[in-house]
Amino acid sequence: MYTGIVTGTLVATVKDENLAGVPLLLVQKIEDGKPGDIIVAADHTGQAGCGDHVYMIGSKEAARIYRRGNIPVDVAIVGFIDSYNEVIPVDGGE
Repeated sequence: MYTGIVTGTLVATVKDENLAGVPLLLVQKIEDGKPGDIIVAADHTGQAGCGDHVYMIGSKEAARIYRRGNIPVDVAIVGFIDSYNEVIPVDGGE
């Protein structure tokens, strides 16, 4: 399970047909309380937006959550974090 902050959206002109209607978001991972890499995650909630703290699942579990067969997803947003106890700078700022 991963945690992160949504930093933007991804617009794809061509997507796999199994990803139709699935929003793709840019998420900055939080690793050991510090900003990490920016990854692309499929938004299973359909409600995440910029600035939201989210938790995600990865690997085959991320693809299976959609129950549409063989969907090409490595990371899926599955929920929101209501509060975070640390101040986390976004985009690697100190």
